[in-house]
Parts: sequence; structure tokens; C-alpha cells
Amino acid sequence: MIPFRPRAARALLPLLLAGLALPATAPAQERETEAVQATLRADTPGPQVHRDVFGQFAEHLGHGIYGGIWVGPKSRIPNDAGYRRDVLAALKAINVPMVRWPGGCFADEYHWRDGIGPAKDRPGKVNTNWGGVNEDNSFGTHEYFGLMERLGANTYVGANLGSAPPAETAQWVEYMTAAKGSSILAKERAKNGHAEPWKVNYLGIGNELWGCGGNMRPEYAADETNRYAQFAKSANGPMLKIASGPSDSNYEWTEAMMRIAGKNIDGLALHYYTRPRDKDWKDKGPAIGFSEHEWATTMQHTLQMEEFLTKHAAIMDKYDPAKRVMLAVDEWGTWYDPTPGSNPGFLEQQNSIRDAVVAGLNLNIFVAHADRVRMAAIAQMVNVLQAMLLTDGPRMVKTPTYWVFDLYKPWQGATALPITLTSPWYHKDEVAVPAVNASAVRDAAGQVHVALVNLDPNRALPVSVALTGVQAGQASGRIVTGAAMDTHNSFDAPDTVTPQPFTSAQVAGGTLTLTLPAKSVVVLDLR
Repeated sequence: MIPFRPRAARALLPLLLAGLALPATAPAQERETEAVQATLRADTPGPQVHRDVFGQFAEHLGHGIYGGIWVGPKSRIPNDAGYRRDVLAALKAINVPMVRWPGGCFADEYHWRDGIGPAKDRPGKVNTNWGGVNEDNSFGTHEYFGLMERLGANTYVGANLGSAPPAETAQWVEYMTAAKGSSILAKERAKNGHAEPWKVNYLGIGNELWGCGGNMRPEYAADETNRYAQFAKSANGPMLKIASGPSDSNYEWTEAMMRIAGKNIDGLALHYYTRPRDKDWKDKGPAIGFSEHEWATTMQHTLQMEEFLTKHAAIMDKYDPAKRVMLAVDEWGTWYDPTPGSNPGFLEQQNSIRDAVVAGLNLNIFVAHADRVRMAAIAQMVNVLQAMLLTDGPRMVKTPTYWVFDLYKPWQGATALPITLTSPWYHKDEVAVPAVNASAVRDAAGQVHVALVNLDPNRALPVSVALTGVQAGQASGRIVTGAAMDTHNSFDAPDTVTPQPFTSAQVAGGTLTLTLPAKSVVVLDLR
């Protein structure tokens, strides 16, 4: 989870938003524009937005697993065989489609045999990556698949390439997928309580091999990827193999991995984290109590996701013009300085309206690249970085980011619809970025949904969307916003930020009109 190299603070870069190339600086006429003009073309539908784009990441890190998802069957916290009932219900409510596990950096030090068999017999180890605490391995392979079964989610297992031989990965895949009674490992799985095989939808071939996964050169990492991919064979249907890909703008990595290993993988992982202060990883900026300048730099850095996806996808197109290999953004989100007083290795941080806007921006960008981005995982699901949920003993709170994922549920499996827009610019100090960002889809039932994000924390903006190929006479939906830039939910005030009805949008004469409140995410359903 550590980026390839620190990024210097950048001036405004060219941004490509919703298919419309915008200039690197705001011309005078753009600066004077006070309204958003957009066109939605439902008559020229794009690719499917794969539901796994809304996936989650659960690493053995801080309280992400222990206390967040898993409390054990003997806990006084209400649980289902050890899984927190409140967390299960909350995750099911947003249709979590996929969960990546066990890491992250943790995966390349994880040995799967430590996490099977009776919990009392499982060996402990020190988590050297995250906080230096003891890992008792009470949450292992069986517990992970039990969680996936309860959520009805696809599985994404991260294999240890960094510190284990290919045989260990091959044996783990056999243990998970071999038919009932078909091998010694299948019989061992049955002895441990699960006779039937599991389905592994995605297998990660190492993690961040340029960093915590082994500090490898890209060519060496690609050779190792070929080697491990060769011996990892599912016995229970297709298993997509995801290679350790680049961070940020490391295009050299993508070039080497696609050239050498592209034919043997099904996906390439991209990692990118948004930080307000972009010079030093030791000084990222606070999660709350920040200035408007840091709001602005956060938005500017988030929008660089568009640039990275565009350029990495262009390299992939050279070797894979049919787009068989997906670009899997399996680590993304905000990364701030840890909550004061917490274990710094636990990556605990609060989650505010700023994070909700960041989530909406990233999801819109993924939709614009749905032809190549077919899986993603926000970091992370519970209690770590840009979390959906925060827990404290028996208490649980849903974050503003959680509510954005709730708003975007109609996007899962829907068809992307092109939407282009001309936006006013948001200016703060040296930062200048388009103020509004959008995406649109048509769901399986034929209903059109539009998402609009206003990243300007000060101005409400009028929006006009010309609708082509849409038969609609009204629009209504929900909004996530807050009184201040760092408005957030706490354990004492868990409902400060919740979706509210948005009923002021109108459809007349084939045009959708509304005023988009400042610092907001709005999702509208057209009928």
C-alpha cells in the first residue's frame, strides 16, 4: 500500500472528464461561465459498468478485520458465528459485490496454513507491516469465505509472491477449489469444516512488487508473475489472475508487465491514493479540521486518476487491443495523517464530506473507463483509511463515503451512457479545476440514473442537461452534503451526514435542470 514514489506537488494538469478534454488552464470565457451545460446521449450506450467496480478491500491492518468485521463467536457484541451483525447488515445494504483479502502488504508475508484448522492451534505472528501487533490468525481462509457467503460477494484472494514459493500458492488454490474428496488438500478442507469447494473469482499474483512485495524491477516482476500464474490452477471454474501493477504514473511498470506477462494474466492492478499534501508521505494532512486550500488540493489530486487511467490504458491497448486484460484499481481512496493518539500503523482516520466528494469523483471516472476498468476496491472497508464503516466496541457508524456507495447502487451492472459537460471552474490559490463532474447509466429495467458531483465547497451551480434518447418527464433522487467541508459522522452523532431527498430537479422539453448545491453528491432517477 506504499506508492511507487512520492509525487511532487503539481500545478493544474490537463483533465479528461466524462469524455471531454479540458484545457490545462481556465480561459477567461470559462472562468466567467456560471452554469453547467451537459448532454446525455442515451441513444449511444457504452459498455457495462461491472458491479465489481464497487468492490471493497479488507486487509489484516489495524481494526479492519479484528473488531471491525470479526469479533469471534464468544464476543458480547452481537454476531453471527463471529461476524459482527451490524457490519454484515450495513455491507449487505450497499450490495458489496467483491472483497479483496488478506492484503495489501500483509499478503506477501501471509502463509495460508497459519489460518486454517482449530483457532486455538493456529500460530501467531507479528504484523510487521501494520502496527507491530500480534496476528493470531483467528480469521483465515474459512472465515473469509464465510464472510463472502454471508455477503453474496465475489472473492478476491491475494497470493504471497513476495516471500513464498509458487508451490504454496498452487496448494492454497487447490485447497480452496478442489472438488469434494478429490485430493488430500480437499479432504483436509473437509476435515476443517467445509467439504464443498469454494469459488475464487480473482487471484492476486503478489502485491506492489515494486515495493513491499519484494522491491523488484518490472522485468523481473513480470517473469515471476508468469511463473506463479502458471502453477495457480483453479479446479472450480474460471479464476481471473490479477498481476501486481503500477502505482500512480509508473508507466514503465505497465509497459514491462504487459509486454512480458500480458498473455498470462487477466488483469493489471493500479494503486493510487489521494493526499492533500503531495510532497511527503510523513505529512499528508489531517482528515478533519483542514483548510480550504487542502480541500482544493485533495480535489486536484483526485482528478489525476483520470490521467493515470488514460495513460495506463493506452499502454495496455498496444499489447491488448481487444481489452481482454482489465485494469483493476484495487487500491484507491484518501490517505491522511492518522487520528491523533491512535497507533500510526493502524491507518485510522475520520471520514467527512470531503471523502464523499472524492468517492463520487472516482466512481464517475471509473464509469468513464468502464471498457477497461472492470474491477476496483476502495481502501478500506472498515476502520482503515477511507472506510465505509467505523466501529468502537459495540458501536458502529456509517461514513459519508458509505452513503455515496449507497447512492450509486443502480450503477452496479448497468450500461454506461455518455455524458459530456462544460463546467465552471473552481479556483483556490494555485488550484483551478472543473467544478462539476458527472456520470450516467441505464439499469437493467431501463431506468436512467444521473450522478452529479459539485466539488466547489462554496458555490451552488445551475445545471442543464440535454437528454437524447431518454423518455422522462420527472426526476428525483438523493443528495449527500454537509454544512462544513469536514462535516462527518461520529459515534455520538452517527446521523449528521445521511442521504436526503432531492426533489428540486425538473425535466421539461427534453432537458434536465437543477441547482447543484456546493460540496455535494447528487444521484437522480429519471422517470
